[in-house]
Amino acid sequence: MDAVFNQLESSFLVMPKGPAFVEYGRFQEAYECLKRNTKSFQDFNPETVWSSLLADSLVLLVLRTMLGVSPPEWAYLASAEGQVSIDQGAARSLDQRARTQRDFVAGVAIRGETATSRRLRHMVEIACHYLTDVAPVGADDTVHRLNKVDSADGLYSLRRVADMGVPYAVLLYERYLGRPFASHRDAVSEMIGDVMESAVESRLAEAHVSYRKTKRAERIPGFDQAPDFIIPDELKPAVVIEAKITNDDGTARDKVARLLRLVQISDGWRARGHEPFEVVACIDGRGFSQRREDMRQLLRALRGKVFTLATLDHLITNSALREFTAAP
Repeated sequence: MDAVFNQLESSFLVMPKGPAFVEYGRFQEAYECLKRNTKSFQDFNPETVWSSLLADSLVLLVLRTMLGVSPPEWAYLASAEGQVSIDQGAARSLDQRARTQRDFVAGVAIRGETATSRRLRHMVEIACHYLTDVAPVGADDTVHRLNKVDSADGLYSLRRVADMGVPYAVLLYERYLGRPFASHRDAVSEMIGDVMESAVESRLAEAHVSYRKTKRAERIPGFDQAPDFIIPDELKPAVVIEAKITNDDGTARDKVARLLRLVQISDGWRARGHEPFEVVACIDGRGFSQRREDMRQLLRALRGKVFTLATLDHLITNSALREFTAAP
């Protein structure tokens, strides 16, 4: 073990560029194109932004960094706000083609009304909408991701940053490399997940259901990984609950795999003559919406015992948990 560990080397300071990497000079060129066509953001609207894209497709990347979102997040905003559906695969493809083909959008426009042109147009409209409006204030214990120096007060913020001598193109390029709020998102990722766990715990407590909430990385005999909740306890589990909110499809995939593994364990108990347990999923977030086939398998394996924040009030009455309720 020591010999292997001594051979491991960290290369986190050096990363491969890849074929779609954008150098700063090229990024600045696209930024100046957008600034010029919008008259230094004084005439910032879907038509002037679209004309910028026709001149240089990389403006799509500049626009995305102004929003401060990833391609899938932009697609989700666009799909939620309008009639055009854009999945994360299409969003990533559009982003990559814009980074590698200067005339990509112009070529799309020449072909007339297509699914790609509708997606691009709608993404532009959504970007202009969010960058024009003032960022919502929100609750005291939250921070809105548009509450940035260049978007907090809508177009006023954008024009101020572009004209006050701040090297705005440099700031946007750094966002392209790192994304705003990335470190903060990593720091509070567990808190986001705790929202669902707290909601589940509240429902169990209200119904006076006996339960055991496991600790992080706790080892429970009979389980590869301890489920979030065991009802009534690990000595004779009747129901196990996995709770998760995630906007990352990779995390969603891992959670689905854990749930399916729990079903396998329960089936194994039944095959050995032991009482099986019911597996329940309490999930939410954009990440799960990107895993359609995984969701289909999950619903079948769990026999529909999949609840979201919107349906969590039905958790007790529509699962084996109803047998453990002691509510008056």
